[in-house]
Amino acid sequence: MTTDRPATDEPLSAADALVQLSFLTQRVLSAVGAEFDLSVVQARLLGILRDRQPGMLELGSHLGLDKSSMTGLVGRAEKRGLVQRSPSPHDGRAVLVSLTPLGRRLTEECAAEVARRVTELTRGLTDAEAADLTRLATAVVHAQPGALPAPAPPAES
Repeated sequence: MTTDRPATDEPLSAADALVQLSFLTQRVLSAVGAEFDLSVVQARLLGILRDRQPGMLELGSHLGLDKSSMTGLVGRAEKRGLVQRSPSPHDGRAVLVSLTPLGRRLTEECAAEVARRVTELTRGLTDAEAADLTRLATAVVHAQPGALPAPAPPAES
């Protein structure tokens, strides 16, 4: 990582910095999603399903979508062969959503490209600054009600 920065950079307020960082991140998500023929919300759906099999209600809560929007979103992903629905073993009325093998491959490829491009956003930070950013961003995310738990580490083979 480098420390080359324009000398004219004035500090932003916390709100401005977070909002502008969000815009940069959304731009990455939109661009990568488009390359994989996914909208941002479809990419978010697949990302949520990487390490869990939530019900439709839980998915809707995480994505901020109502029941009919969730049904349409999952239906479109299902038609593309990316997700599958299955009955919940604990509640006969509930439906769980999971990735198909094709959905998992697409999700892994998309996630790797997002990670590469988001990491590129931090190329001007020192290693210590990048670690601080990660720690602080993690604290902000985990402090939010309803935040998704961190993905489980990959199983070693």
